[in-house]
Amino acid sequence: MQGRSITTTLALAFGATTLAVFALVGNFLYRALEQQVSSQDDLSIVLAARHARRLTEEIDTTDGIREHGDRITSIVLGNPGMSMEVFDPKGQLAIEHNLVSTLGMAVPVGDNSILAAGRSIERVPPTARITETAIEEWRNTSGTPIRGVATNAKLRDGEMVTILIARNMRDRYALLDHYRDTLKIYGIVGALLTTLLSYLLIRAAMRPVRDIAASASEVTVNRLNTRIAVARVPRELETLVSTLNAMLERMDHGFRQMSRFTADLAHDMRTPLSNMRGATEVALARPRTADEYEALLASNLEECERLSRMIENVLFLARAEHPQFVKHMRTFDAVQELTRIGEYFEGVAEDAEVRVRVTGSAMLTADLELFRRAVSNLLANALRYTPRGKEIVLDAHEAGGGVRVTVSNEGEPIAPEHLERIFDRFYRVDPSRSSLPSSGSSQASPGSTGLGLAIVRTIMELHGGTVHAESDARGTRFVLTFV
Repeated sequence: MQGRSITTTLALAFGATTLAVFALVGNFLYRALEQQVSSQDDLSIVLAARHARRLTEEIDTTDGIREHGDRITSIVLGNPGMSMEVFDPKGQLAIEHNLVSTLGMAVPVGDNSILAAGRSIERVPPTARITETAIEEWRNTSGTPIRGVATNAKLRDGEMVTILIARNMRDRYALLDHYRDTLKIYGIVGALLTTLLSYLLIRAAMRPVRDIAASASEVTVNRLNTRIAVARVPRELETLVSTLNAMLERMDHGFRQMSRFTADLAHDMRTPLSNMRGATEVALARPRTADEYEALLASNLEECERLSRMIENVLFLARAEHPQFVKHMRTFDAVQELTRIGEYFEGVAEDAEVRVRVTGSAMLTADLELFRRAVSNLLANALRYTPRGKEIVLDAHEAGGGVRVTVSNEGEPIAPEHLERIFDRFYRVDPSRSSLPSSGSSQASPGSTGLGLAIVRTIMELHGGTVHAESDARGTRFVLTFV
């Protein structure tokens, strides 16, 4: 199933965001314009009503209103949406102007209201101030929106007349509707344009990612040394490129290490098999005595044991590298355990005419079985390369908040360039890759299977510690550091 496009998703998100912003801004502008237009119109209605009432109050009688009708209606002249109606005390229409704009005639009802298109409108008393709050809105018989104010005015003879100032709001609402439609159109067009431009810009910004993908596609099993090289990588992608290159470096190193391990394992397993096959072929070339066949079987058994140890070590390394490898941690006396290990190798040490001495004092928290295996591998290695009559020292002491366990022996020093690599699997300095080193030879060979020191390093990594070797004219020291 194909996933969503980041470019398309972001472009649509930007477009939707822009549309939402335009809608909010447009709604604010529309409401602001509507309020401003309504305020201006209401102010015009109020001013016209105040002026009309003042002029009317200067007239003596009702007949005077009809005589000065032009003067009174001049207040709304020039505004085709404004209309005026003045009613005498009997409710009869005295003067009117532009009733067509309001499409209807109002009728006074009682002393306090006026009926316009079925809507009762309260009249402002003659002594009260006319304000915007007195304006009311209604619709005439044609549905046209009307806003207006009704007020009473007292003539000089004491008679009361009614003045109605109204405005047809159709043109205003048409203006607002046009403005609203314009905002909608430009908002949608702006959102679409933003979506398109965002898509193009994001696609251009995502080009380094496509270049990284193209560069990564060139990495194959046969080209693990290839690295991702993208020119002018954005700062946000520098970490990604560095991480990918570091991952490829680890994969390349691991693959090369695995290739070497496979080749070394095949070579070391082929040696005992070749020995067994060669000895068996020689034995079968002609009839042999029972003693000769017995010697052949004993030799083959030794080679089988060697293969068994090699397979066991390989399986241990494979299990130890699994994330769910279980350690049984406990606290024990490190010197006491070193003493037990030394006693276990006592017979081998006597045959090699080498002394084993234990020193120090320390309590250690570790997996006891793994600790014994690590020290045993180091001691067996030291026994193979310690000259006769010399001494091996096993020491444990607390240092720097941890415990250091040292296996020291006298003998030929290891060349500095080999000190770190001797912990690699199947690493040997001897080009012949001999599996049976002679007594007193260089100590760079890690053991009969080539995995002893590699197992030691794995055990220390499981404990979060380290192992390193030191070698000089005084001898060689393997140091296990537990933290």
